[in-house]
Amino acid sequence: MLNKENSTVSRAWEATLRKTHAAKKRANSIFGTIALANATATNTTTTTTTNAVEDNDKNCTISEAAYFTEKILPNGEYYKGQWCDNFPEGQGKYYWIDGCMYVGEWHKGKTMGRGRFRWPSGATYEGEFKSGYMDGTGTYVGSNGDTYKGQWVMNLKHGNGIEYYANGDWYEGEWRRGLRYGIGKYQWHNKNHYDGEWKNGVIHGNGCFVWINGDQYDGCWEDGMPKGNGTYQLSDGSFYVGYWSKEENEQNGTYHPSESSSNDVEWDPKIVYNQLADCKISPGEKVPILPSQKRLAISYSSNNAEKSRRPSIDGRGSLVLERPFDKMNLWDENDNDFNSFEMSRQLDCEFYGVNPAESNYKFNPVLPLKVPKPGNRQGETISVGHKNYELMLNLQLGIRHSVGRPAPPTSLDLKASAFDPKKKIWTRFPPEGSKYTPPHQSCEFKWKDYTPVVFRSLRKLFKVDPADYMLSICGNDALRELSSPGKSGSFFYLTDDDIYMIKTMKKAEVKVFLKMLAAYYNHVRSFENSLVIKYYGLHCVKVTGAIQKKVRFVIMGNLLRSEYTIHTRFDLKGSSLGRVTNKPGSEINSTTILKDLDLNFIFKLQKAWFHKFCWQINRDCEFLEQVRTMDYSLLVGLHFREISSNGELIPCEKRDPRNESSSLHSRSTSDQLLLDLERQANMVLGANMPARVERTIRKPECELQLVGEQTGEYYKVILSFGIIDILQDYDITKKLEHAYKSIQYDPTSISAVDPKLYSKRFRDFIFKAFTEDT
Repeated sequence: MLNKENSTVSRAWEATLRKTHAAKKRANSIFGTIALANATATNTTTTTTTNAVEDNDKNCTISEAAYFTEKILPNGEYYKGQWCDNFPEGQGKYYWIDGCMYVGEWHKGKTMGRGRFRWPSGATYEGEFKSGYMDGTGTYVGSNGDTYKGQWVMNLKHGNGIEYYANGDWYEGEWRRGLRYGIGKYQWHNKNHYDGEWKNGVIHGNGCFVWINGDQYDGCWEDGMPKGNGTYQLSDGSFYVGYWSKEENEQNGTYHPSESSSNDVEWDPKIVYNQLADCKISPGEKVPILPSQKRLAISYSSNNAEKSRRPSIDGRGSLVLERPFDKMNLWDENDNDFNSFEMSRQLDCEFYGVNPAESNYKFNPVLPLKVPKPGNRQGETISVGHKNYELMLNLQLGIRHSVGRPAPPTSLDLKASAFDPKKKIWTRFPPEGSKYTPPHQSCEFKWKDYTPVVFRSLRKLFKVDPADYMLSICGNDALRELSSPGKSGSFFYLTDDDIYMIKTMKKAEVKVFLKMLAAYYNHVRSFENSLVIKYYGLHCVKVTGAIQKKVRFVIMGNLLRSEYTIHTRFDLKGSSLGRVTNKPGSEINSTTILKDLDLNFIFKLQKAWFHKFCWQINRDCEFLEQVRTMDYSLLVGLHFREISSNGELIPCEKRDPRNESSSLHSRSTSDQLLLDLERQANMVLGANMPARVERTIRKPECELQLVGEQTGEYYKVILSFGIIDILQDYDITKKLEHAYKSIQYDPTSISAVDPKLYSKRFRDFIFKAFTEDT
């Protein structure tokens, strides 16, 4: 007769057996009968001696230590397959109590290799897994019939793939972070199709839309609608060409009817927008729960205890009663490589084909951006003993004389005679002084004022106080000479307060300036927000005596003078030849002028300011084209508003196109800041403007691309910018330079081109580098 203790054990065993049979029956009805690889090998493992088992390394392999088992877990979940070191290892199948199922390869408790995951809804994924993620090549079939076949990275469609939708639509092309991004073709069930560029899941860039009736639009797109230059071709041969926009005041084009066309009246582009409104892009079915979010119900046990559990001779696993425990993730929860920020950057590496070990931040999105190290104060103070000390004294004496000289009230309405290049005043400055000049310690010199009435009017137009002007340039503080001359051979000097910059000029540049002075005056008077650099005076110092030396110079505003520290500077032209800074990263500091191929941002302006910016750039370029100048550039200074203690830039909220709530919050905050600052009297275009910049990455094989690929990583900044170096005309020297370099290089990549072409190329580039912050 069994005693009480044996009776209790017997009842427990019988209950366990009943539970096991019920679970096995349920699991087999779901999984069916599958053949697990290496089953024979694992059965053979049972004959391994105890000593051999004890000698196995902790990092066991399938061939040496994995064995076949069946486990009924306390919460009713079920595993059948190969097992090692308390984890699924090799081939196996796992059934969760919510109805999810995985059949395939495992490594240390993670889905790794090829496998098949099925959701309770009937959706399935079959393909490659990595560390619990759908990663590699695989096929997802949704419960509604949507089917995607292609590349995956960390549970997201990423790379090339094709998706068929339940409604009959299909898309084939590039994906990024789960969204259509890059080049791709989308065909609707009614046979209309679009072939071209995509961004964040919508049509964006250049592409062609073809209707089933034969009509087609080929041109620029923005947010799913035509925006920019494009041509609409009707099936009867008629066409409409011009600039497209949903805003009627921006729409500008011409309709050309064909000979066979019955429509002789003006054609309305609104027809296209109405047609496109009915062409909805299928959103596709979202994955209900990601495989990497599933957890395994595995009990803790020591390695020795686990190794002692061996399958029986017939290959059936031993049946054990497990105790409750903490669940384990399919991936290591402490693995920081899979936090959301790092995951996004790893996706970027996959997308751009970049080696994560790449050390250049322009090509590697994984590398965090750092603020350049602070540079020393620009320039060398011109003190006694400096080679240009006397020149500085002469300049200060001359400006004090020119600005302080009595003159009639200044009028902004100038006669044409005021711009005559012959309108100049010579003044002699002897050391002992004269009736009009004070005594001084410098050598004798002559001072020339070019068109003084015009520049007096310009200073008034730019709201420059004469006393403050003289104090900045002629005060007790000395000027500072920049360490090296510019590419043109000119020398630059800065005032101590950084408000004004003085540049030496060649005689040819003075002639160009005087020739365009009337047009310049009328332009800056007509457009108070002009981004063209401000000029305040044009003068000449002629040293008399044995050395007859003339030094001509212009006084202009310092565009990057700001109450904020300028961390990074860019000089942007829109050309690529030679447009890179030849300095190692360790030598770049806050005063280094970076160029087009160094640019790693897109500048995001709030809507109202972006429209003002575009409008003003167009007006300024039209003026520069009119006066036949080229080789000018946009100088941009950035102050980063959020920097960590170790010098890394802190991104603002990263926009997720699938969830706009965070970006709406960030945008509303930015808009409020802009609204507050607009109330300030000194808030003008190009000066201390709050904005955001988006980081860009250049693909290694596209090193010469002017604007890199967007990453969705944003930073809050204060921007200052303006157009500089506007005094280079397209003379015979530049024409010869263009002819010579065109033989060696791509003509579109060089700076020396015709002013009309230069203006177009400059604008095209600037309107890619600056965009609306949406």
